Amino acid sequence: MGEMAAGAAAEGMARLARGERPDLAQLMLTPGNARRLADRLSQMRGAVMKVGQLLSMDGQGVLPPHFAELLGRLRDQAHTMPAAQLAEVLEREYGALWHKRFRRLSFEPVAAASIGQVHRAETHEGRVLALKIQYPGVRRSIASDMANLALLLRTPGVVPAGLAPGTVPELLARVQAQLEHETDYRAEAAAAREYRERLGADPVLMVPAVVDEHCTEHILATDFAPGTPVDQLAHDGTPQSQRDHVATALSRLAVHEFFRMRLVQTDPNFGNYLYDAASGRIALIDFGATEEVPPGRVEQLRELGRALRDDDVPRIEAASLDAGFTALEDPPEQTRGVIGLMRLAAEPLRHAGPYDFGASTLFARSYEQGRDQFFGVGYARTPPPDMLFLQRKFAGSFMLCARLHARIDLAEVFAGEL
Repeated sequence: MGEMAAGAAAEGMARLARGERPDLAQLMLTPGNARRLADRLSQMRGAVMKVGQLLSMDGQGVLPPHFAELLGRLRDQAHTMPAAQLAEVLEREYGALWHKRFRRLSFEPVAAASIGQVHRAETHEGRVLALKIQYPGVRRSIASDMANLALLLRTPGVVPAGLAPGTVPELLARVQAQLEHETDYRAEAAAAREYRERLGADPVLMVPAVVDEHCTEHILATDFAPGTPVDQLAHDGTPQSQRDHVATALSRLAVHEFFRMRLVQTDPNFGNYLYDAASGRIALIDFGATEEVPPGRVEQLRELGRALRDDDVPRIEAASLDAGFTALEDPPEQTRGVIGLMRLAAEPLRHAGPYDFGASTLFARSYEQGRDQFFGVGYARTPPPDMLFLQRKFAGSFMLCARLHARIDLAEVFAGEL
């Protein structure tokens, strides 16, 4: 942050010299600071880098383009383990003869993120695998990372002054528990198998099979899935119809996960969806953040979704109260703000026919409205803890639609569920 502040100060002086009145937010989001932050976060792992990854999923029109583009590197690129360290990890997990386990194993990772990096390997039988190898000590670093984040959140003005005591520690504890769970590769393997079974056969979506004989506590082995992160379709000249098809498939998946499978992969990192142009299929990977959804919660949000679709304000208020997004003791102005944000976010659901996410300013408007309330009347409460990551999944799905400039009939996507 010191480097960013110095960069902001230098930029501010330059603008003053040109007779301009600098804006603090814009000074902090300069191209130079974007490079500094992206580079620094890419060298970190665990909780701190997760924050950077979430910042990179800004949607459209929220962060300046140069800032979003550079932070986007964090979705699947981090500073990787040196070869010597990687060899030590492989020997620790597979034993001294680890090099005889595979016909070949590439020391160059195909992806590197916050908790581990992925390598391509081939067995002696010719089976091609993806090995997700956990960074040494990453689980131990999470507690200190979260402590640093808690310290940052105590900075005046970072969180609303009216937030109920204990809310921030509760949320941070929830985030820390989730991150620690993501380091349990045995649990992730079980979640991937369960998700694959519940999804079943699908003409577009597929989940690579877990290969148990090559899994350990810190290595997760699956069949290798070819493809590139789906957001790359926005930059490689992919036709509109194809982008619409991919975005619709993943939007349907989010709805199907919640209402039918009741098992949601809650990390909407674009790198977790790999599009294979040769087959036209999308591989779903990374199940460390997979959550069961209780039937009662499904029905609460089904009712809220119906009310938002119909823009029935009294019904929205009742459903929001029932789901825990608002409470009777909340200040009326705050409740109106929360309901207003919900109604705004449901705009695509009420739209007749395909909604053009590429032409929409929805995310910018939502950001501005939420920011104004955050720094105005504030919030007395945060979403229910069990909804924290479910909300992230739905928001991420909509952000992907915006990134792909997709045109989707969301009323049709939700048909039969609301």
